Amino acid sequence: MRILLLHQYFLEEDDPGGSRWNEITKTWTEMGHEVVVIAGMMHAHGNKKRAEYGGKYFVKKKQGNVTVHRTHVSESYNNGFLGRLWGYFSFMFSSLWGGLFKVKGKYDVVVVTSPPLFVGISGYLIALFKRLPMVFEIRDLWPESAIDTGVLTNKWIIKLAYSVERFIYRKARLINVLTPAFFNTLRDKKRISEGKLIMIPNAADFSLSEDLVKTFDKENFRREHDLKDKFVITYVGAHGVANHLDQLLDAGKLLENTPVLFLLIGQGMEKDRLIVKAKQMQIRNVRFLDSVPKREVFKFILASDMGASVLKKVDTFKTVYSNKTFDYFSCKKPILMAIDGVSRELVEKAQAGTYVEPENALEYDRIIREYLSDPVRITREGENGYKYAKENFDRKFLAERFLIEIQNITEKYV
Repeated sequence: MRILLLHQYFLEEDDPGGSRWNEITKTWTEMGHEVVVIAGMMHAHGNKKRAEYGGKYFVKKKQGNVTVHRTHVSESYNNGFLGRLWGYFSFMFSSLWGGLFKVKGKYDVVVVTSPPLFVGISGYLIALFKRLPMVFEIRDLWPESAIDTGVLTNKWIIKLAYSVERFIYRKARLINVLTPAFFNTLRDKKRISEGKLIMIPNAADFSLSEDLVKTFDKENFRREHDLKDKFVITYVGAHGVANHLDQLLDAGKLLENTPVLFLLIGQGMEKDRLIVKAKQMQIRNVRFLDSVPKREVFKFILASDMGASVLKKVDTFKTVYSNKTFDYFSCKKPILMAIDGVSRELVEKAQAGTYVEPENALEYDRIIREYLSDPVRITREGENGYKYAKENFDRKFLAERFLIEIQNITEKYV
């Protein structure tokens, strides 16, 4: 098969962040299929382009066996809501132009992954002109998540977003969702035919963790990074409004008389404010690190005692699986799960961590002190998570299953 993927946030080879689609496309090309990606020139949490893209709107490159066409995204992307919105639209226009005029050859299917939702318009038009079926993936329920976090408030933009959503769902030949809650919402509330829906969730990258473990010197790494004699709880990911990492600062303040260290790795619009707040609160056990490539991220996770998955306390986030949860699973780390709903159910079913009520610093304090006094529990829950993810969320197996679903709809497409 020849597959065209539209993904604004498809990672560069040395980028930090969620690598779901990098791993899926790698698996597909290893199976002998051809994958071409149209991706943005801006990292999801960045505020400027790489030097290689300076003054350019289209750049073609190879990442392993995958051909990637990088297209323009406005550098206003992380400058507030309007900047973010223009970042979405700029990629919608540039990806459409790239798909119609820069990407050559015949394809069997167009796969679009969102958010942003508006890239679905590009995918639809490319599929229409190239006479291809479109597969649409929902990684986050948008615009609901933007509305619930207060990021999206303009009633006209909200109305437009819902109209675009309905249009794309109607035109997609197949819709993939990442969680059972997404599946139920689309079927029951948005009235999408169950025959059009599939669920291929996020997955754990065991290849990287298992490769690192062979040579990783945990004690030496902890010494080099001033983690020795500390109980390290690592959070990896966005520092944005949706994450509300203030709750980790509040928890850190309550735990100052313990060996606990919160290690926050990543970027985002809220990071500078959080650093200032931590200084004002005189918090000494919360440390901020810039984003690092995934291989380095996994080293920090392996050197930690626990992993934290954190989101703001809003109902929409009860429907999501957190990407980082699967990284913690693959590194055998118990999870401090500050996300209610399906993420909480996942960790509890795996017996691989503990739910803590989001934004409740006293609960963080109570639960973490329980772990401090029970090292056997830490090891047991880490092993439980690894085993559960290995049996249910292996990335290679899920990528193969996704491909079968895509092949089924291309065979029926006329």
